[in-house]
Amino acid sequence: MSSMLPELFRFTIHKSNQGRMVRQFTFFAIAVVAAFGCLTLANGPLMSYPKSIQVGVPTLVWVVCCWIAFRIVNVPRFADFLVSVESELEKVTWPDRQEVIQATVVVLCTMFFLGLFLFLIDLVWTWLFAFIGFTEYKA
Repeated sequence: MSSMLPELFRFTIHKSNQGRMVRQFTFFAIAVVAAFGCLTLANGPLMSYPKSIQVGVPTLVWVVCCWIAFRIVNVPRFADFLVSVESELEKVTWPDRQEVIQATVVVLCTMFFLGLFLFLIDLVWTWLFAFIGFTEYKA
């Protein structure tokens, strides 16, 4: 933690031309999560306070969280990790439209038949338990 504190007050961007997209998405994801937390703070514990506090405190918390998120994605170790993530994502071969449709049909059919199978098994066990008097059958 002691090595993280000086990192929060730097204004440089580590390897600014590498891993840009992954860093931006990571920053925006953290900022959105912080925004939802600040909305919860404003509409929850701060609801009874004056409007200036109800709006000002969550806004200040969100700005601080955004600054911390910006600095976190530029910490050298984490930035290098995000750069390597982006380089690995560039190596991925994504399926074409036909493959996606075929895989979707397979998944939907599998789920339908699995649901049907489990429904029938449930009916059999319900009937069996009612037959031996363990439970009452309720149709």
